[in-house]
Amino acid sequence: MCFTRSRPYKKNDNAHVEHKNWAQARHLLGYDRIASHDAIPLINNLYANEWSLYQNHFCPSLKLKSKIQIKSRYRKEYEPPKTPYQRIVESPDTPKDIRQELELTHSYLNPFHLKKTIERKLKAIFKLVMVTSFMRHRI
Repeated sequence: MCFTRSRPYKKNDNAHVEHKNWAQARHLLGYDRIASHDAIPLINNLYANEWSLYQNHFCPSLKLKSKIQIKSRYRKEYEPPKTPYQRIVESPDTPKDIRQELELTHSYLNPFHLKKTIERKLKAIFKLVMVTSFMRHRI
């Protein structure tokens, strides 16, 4: 099986993939190639713990309310910015036990502490990547 980044005959897929990558991966790790297999567990740990908590609890995003076509243009209306955490807590479809668990988690979180931990883990990842790339070029 051949690995490709886009669907056959859809040459503009890569632009959409890269757009979505910037939102998370590129924004956090940059555009450098990370060829170190040792960095994978560190990156996965960062995404699963601090980064997801920081993004879901403290980074607001816009949600499209309506999109109206006026001649050849579109007019978009958005809801006020809210974090994914706020949207789940305010949703009437969210079960009470999950809402309480999220509120408890949110009460213990500190965005400054999360950001500091993210920076510390990123330094460790980039240090490992630099050492690995240095060793590869040396051989």
